[in-house]
Amino acid sequence: MVTREDQVLLSLEQALSARISSEEVKRWLRDYAIPFHELMAYYRCAMMKVETKFRILNENISLASDSNHIEIIKTRLKSPMGIIDKMIRYGQPITVNGIEESLHDVAGVRVICSFVSDIYLLAEALLAQDDVKLIERKDYIMNPKQSGYRSLHLIIETPIYLQDKKKYMKVEVQLRTLAMDTWASLEHKIRYKKSHEALSEEADRELMECAEICAELDMRMERVMSSSSRMKEEGR
Repeated sequence: MVTREDQVLLSLEQALSARISSEEVKRWLRDYAIPFHELMAYYRCAMMKVETKFRILNENISLASDSNHIEIIKTRLKSPMGIIDKMIRYGQPITVNGIEESLHDVAGVRVICSFVSDIYLLAEALLAQDDVKLIERKDYIMNPKQSGYRSLHLIIETPIYLQDKKKYMKVEVQLRTLAMDTWASLEHKIRYKKSHEALSEEADRELMECAEICAELDMRMERVMSSSSRMKEEGR
């Protein structure tokens, strides 16, 4: 039976073999294989904790508003190949301590919300918790990327409680609406389906227009929701 540890180490060995000599791979695995596996386990624990925080927040906030604020929660752990490639791009030594110190997006939690207002409501509620520390905030909703990409990105640090110690771990949190997530997923497929070939100016323009349509959809749906809520309060 192949264990999770076996799968992680196999992926790690394959990633290293594509970039360094066989002798260097052997030395790396000898020195870092077990610490790397432990670090990935810690990141998984941190992802589970943050996911649970959002589920609890959604349940709690929904009691007052009688509506669901989260549509989907996704988690992902960056692959060994992705970790090593990023360390090389950063010009950092590929060590376990180096990975933990240099990379803030190894563990990722994506929260897909119904409305833009839900994004900011949940983000502020998360950051108000006393065991969550904000490391970095990038608001691509108020300030979209040149491509049209929209999302709220938070790098947070939170403790996980292990058998014999407490360890602080970083997690990247992305909050989006359904429209933002659909656009981002399809844009990624379109942009990278041809082995990273650059898209034409026309295609870039079309993607930007689609992003604007999605943003307009979010605003219009928010207005409809607000209007409906007011009518309900007035008993119409």
